[in-house]
Amino acid sequence: MINGIDNVDWESMGHAYGPASDVPGWLRGMVSADPAVRDEAFSGFYSAAHHQGDVYPCTAASLPFLFEMADSPVTPDRGSVIELLLSIGQECLDMDPEGVYFTPDGTESRAHVDALAVIGERAEVFVRWVTDPDEEVRRPAIECLGLFLADSARALEVLRSLLPGSGMVQELFVVRAVATVALRDAAVHGAAVGWLEELAGATAQVPEVRLAALVHRARCTPGELGDAVVPAAVGLIREIAPEETGGDDDAPCRARVELDVAAGTEPSPGVPPQVAAAFEDLERHGRVHAPTTSLLEAFHTVLDDRVLERTAVLTGQLCSADPGVRYDAIRMATELIGQWRGDHSGLVVLIAGCLDPGDSYTSAAAAEALGALVPVSEPAREALAGYVEAARAEHGPGVWAARERLVRRAHQEAVRALACLGDLRALDCVLEALDGGADAWRAVQVAGHLGEAAGDLTPRLSKLLAEVDFSDASQSMSANALVSALRELGDPGSAPVLASAVAAAVREEQWHTAASALKALASFGPEAAFALDVVRPLADAQDVTARAAATAALWELEGDAAGVVPKLVELLDTHADDEAAAALGRIGPAAAPALPRLRKMLTAGYEWPRVYAATALWDIGGDPEAPAVVETLLTAWAENDSTSNHVLACLNRMGTAARPALPRVREELTLLRRSGRFRSIPNDEELLAACRTVTSRL
Repeated sequence: MINGIDNVDWESMGHAYGPASDVPGWLRGMVSADPAVRDEAFSGFYSAAHHQGDVYPCTAASLPFLFEMADSPVTPDRGSVIELLLSIGQECLDMDPEGVYFTPDGTESRAHVDALAVIGERAEVFVRWVTDPDEEVRRPAIECLGLFLADSARALEVLRSLLPGSGMVQELFVVRAVATVALRDAAVHGAAVGWLEELAGATAQVPEVRLAALVHRARCTPGELGDAVVPAAVGLIREIAPEETGGDDDAPCRARVELDVAAGTEPSPGVPPQVAAAFEDLERHGRVHAPTTSLLEAFHTVLDDRVLERTAVLTGQLCSADPGVRYDAIRMATELIGQWRGDHSGLVVLIAGCLDPGDSYTSAAAAEALGALVPVSEPAREALAGYVEAARAEHGPGVWAARERLVRRAHQEAVRALACLGDLRALDCVLEALDGGADAWRAVQVAGHLGEAAGDLTPRLSKLLAEVDFSDASQSMSANALVSALRELGDPGSAPVLASAVAAAVREEQWHTAASALKALASFGPEAAFALDVVRPLADAQDVTARAAATAALWELEGDAAGVVPKLVELLDTHADDEAAAALGRIGPAAAPALPRLRKMLTAGYEWPRVYAATALWDIGGDPEAPAVVETLLTAWAENDSTSNHVLACLNRMGTAARPALPRVREELTLLRRSGRFRSIPNDEELLAACRTVTSRL
C-alpha cells in the first residue's frame, strides 16, 4: 500500500503552509483504521499540500499515492480521497496553463501543469470508479470523469449509460457532468445538448432531473435562452414534492436542525462571543438543504442580470412544497436583492412568509435575511412584529434567553431585524436583553436604530460601557459596539461615560476604541465641552488615529478654528488624511489656510484622498473651486464606484455648481447592479436617493 512513498524527496518539493516532510505522514494517516486519525490526516494534508486550494510541487508528487489509495478496496474512506483528487484537479483547471506560480518560500512552480498531467494519465480509472458499489466513491468519480477523461465522446457515452436505474441525486451529478463535457469539448457539444434537451422533456423522469437537464442545457447554450425556459423551470420547481417522510414535511431539514442545536456550545474563554457567533454563521451558511440547490444556483448564474426572470424563479422556490427548497431559496433571494436594484417587495413578502412559529430553524434564516435587507425589508415590518409578539406570547417575556437554542436564535434575529427598521415594538425585547445579560451584545448591535427610545437605552448602554475592562483586549469589540450605539442614539447624556472610555482606552493603548469614543463625543458638539480636558492632550497623541479624532473633536467641542486648522493640515500628510480633510470641510471658510495643501491632494495617486480633498475644497472655498472639484469627483467615481456615496453627498451640497455631473448622475439611475460603499443595500439606497435629489434639483 502506498508503494514508494518513502523514496520521494519531499523537502525538495518545497513546502506549503506546513513542512513538506509532513506530507507522507498525512498520506499514511488517510488509510488508518481509526476515523479520528483519518480526519486529522485529511485536515493536515489540506493544510500542508492543498492550503486554500493551492497546488504545490508536493501536491503533484502526492497524486500517484492518492490514486493508489483510492483504487484499493482496503482503503477505509475512498470517497474522501477521490474528493481530494477532484479538488486538486479543479484547482489546476482554474489556473493559467502557461502561468508560473510561486510557493510560499518564493520558489517558481508549474505544479498545476504537472498535476494535470498525472491526473490525465490515470483518468481511465474514473470509468471504473463511476460504477463502484460505494455511492460515496461514485459521486466524485462522476465529476472527475466529466472533467478529466481526454476522450470526450467516451466520457459522454459512459455518463449517459449511468442514468437508468440511478438514484435521483446521482442522476443530478450525471446530468451536470454531461454539461461539463459539452462545455470543454466542442466536438461533443451538439450531442450532449441534444441529450439534455430530450431529457428535459421526458415526462417519465422526476422533476428534479428534468429541471437539471433544462438548466444545464441553458448553461451550454446561454445565447439561446428563450422566453420559455424560465416558465418551464418554474413549473418543474412547483412539481418538486417533499420526500416521503411519514407525514413530517420538515424532515428534509431535520438533520440540519439537529446540527444547529449541537453547535450551540458556549465560546471558549477569551473568545469574544461575536467571533464565536461568526464561525457558527459561517458553518450554517454553507449548508445545503435540497438536492437541487447547487443546480438552481447555477441557473441564477446563467440568468445573471435578468432580474425579473430570476425573481420569477425565486418566487417558485420560496413557494415550493419542499421545505429544503424553500429554506435555501431564502439565501438566494437575499443575494439577488443585495446585488441588484429593483422592486423586490414581492420577494421580501415571501421571505417574511417563512416566519413560522412552528419552524424556528427556517424562521431564524428568514429573520436574519430580513435584517440584512434593511431598508428594503420594510414590507416585512408587520410580519416581523407579529412573529416577535407570537414568540413572547408562547414562550414568555424571557424568550430572548430561551433554553431552546433554535427558538432563542429565531426570536433574536426577528427582534434585531425589527429594530433595524426603527420599530419600537422591538424595544421591550432589546431592554430585556440589556438588563438580563444573555446575548446582550446582539441587542447592542441594533440598539442605535431605536433613537426614539434613547431615554431608555442610553443609561443601560452607558452602564455596560462603564463596566468594560479595557485592559482585556478581547472586550474591544464589545466596547466599540457600545460606543457606536451611543453615538447613533445621539443622547448627550452618554457623554460622561464616553469621556471616561476615552481615558481608559488611552491608558491601555486601545487607540482604535479611543478614536471611536472621541468621534462619538464630537457628535454632541458643545454639549460635551466638559470633556475638553480629556480631549485636548490627545491632539498631540503619538497614535495618528487618536490624534486625528481628538483634533476634529476639539473643533466640534469648542469651535476654535485657529487652534485646530494647523494641526489638521499637518494630519493631511498622514494616513489619517481622510479624517483631517473631512474635519477641515466641516470647519468651512475658516479653514481657508488649508486650501493650498488640499489642492495639492487632488493629484494623489489614490482616489480616496482626492475625493476627501475635493469635498473639503468645496466646503471651504465654494464656487471658485467648483470646476476642479467636479472633475476630481467624477474621475474618482469612474475609477472606484465605492466612492460614489461621498461623491454624491458633495454634489448634492453643491447645488447648481454640480450641473456638469448631471449626465453621470442620470446614468447611475439606469444601472441595475447595486453600487455605493461596500455595495451594501443601505449605501446603495442612499446613493439612489441622492441621485434623485440631484437630478430633480438640476
